[in-house]
Amino acid sequence: MDREKGSRRVMEGVKASHDGMKSAPRKKFKKPQAQGSKTAELAEGVLGGSRIHLGKAITLLESSNPQDKQTGQDLLNRLLPHTGNSIRIGITGVPGAGKSTFIETFGEMLTGLGHKVAVLAIDPSSSVTGGSILGDKTRMENLARNPKAFIRPSPTAGTLGGVHKKTRETMLLCEAAGYDVILVETVGVGQSETLVRGMVDMFLLLVLTGAGDELQGMKKGILELADAIIVHKADSDNMKLAEKTVREYKQILHFLQRATEGWKTQALPASSLEQTGIREIWDMVKQFEDTVKVSGYFTVRRQNQTKDWFRSMITDELLSRFYSDRERSGKVKTLEQQVLNEELTVSQAIADLFE
Repeated sequence: MDREKGSRRVMEGVKASHDGMKSAPRKKFKKPQAQGSKTAELAEGVLGGSRIHLGKAITLLESSNPQDKQTGQDLLNRLLPHTGNSIRIGITGVPGAGKSTFIETFGEMLTGLGHKVAVLAIDPSSSVTGGSILGDKTRMENLARNPKAFIRPSPTAGTLGGVHKKTRETMLLCEAAGYDVILVETVGVGQSETLVRGMVDMFLLLVLTGAGDELQGMKKGILELADAIIVHKADSDNMKLAEKTVREYKQILHFLQRATEGWKTQALPASSLEQTGIREIWDMVKQFEDTVKVSGYFTVRRQNQTKDWFRSMITDELLSRFYSDRERSGKVKTLEQQVLNEELTVSQAIADLFE
């Protein structure tokens, strides 16, 4: 009897549980949000100045996923009418010149004046692992916490070829988000300087005291890219030597081709440590902007940069499509081996490949 009663209780409990499950309301699953509304929401967030939405938008543009790429371009098209309203400044420097310290001090001064500042750092990526340092927020802790600033590293993935696309599109997104000063930091003196010069309005070169010693290791071409030379770390006992270095650079600049039509390249001392000369640099930037806008060269330069961007993207797309074809890629390897075995000349191999 006890066993029968126990069995009935178990059965009643199971039934009650089953009935309870049937009576429980079903969860309503939301339908996936339409892609167009997602893009619209992201665009609205960027235009509203949300740093979270801006970060998501940049990540979308950097994605290699075909669907993300298309969504990213749709987003960019929506935001394009709200771009172009900034001064774009490239910043480079010799090793040890203190670029990050200068950018943080300069950026904090600008935000204090009511400007919104975006810092885009061309970050060196490992050619072996593809990893990048991405340490800009660590190097600029105070600026990273500033609500009027946005810092974003742009990893090069082992090649500088992608810089013109990623950084240019990121600049446009930052402008749409209301950032009126864009600072583009390069990895050092080298090929990246030429690429950055081709996407900014003004180019600053940071150097240290002792122009003669530095010029031995600096290419003339780098100096000819600069609209201003900043003799950094001009503080305390180093001030007199810094002023002497400024005079030396001013003499040198007389013999060099100007980087911007109608603008005489300037040389100024500055100290991020003592925060001297920083405001004077910004006054010079504004003077530069006024000068090139009045002459019309500001618009001409930007149009030429867009044209160069368009053409470089054609090259990138051709290379991408060329190597994505398996048959053609296999033929490249075969011909390459024949060239190495001296069975064909390089010219013959190229002729065979393109037939």
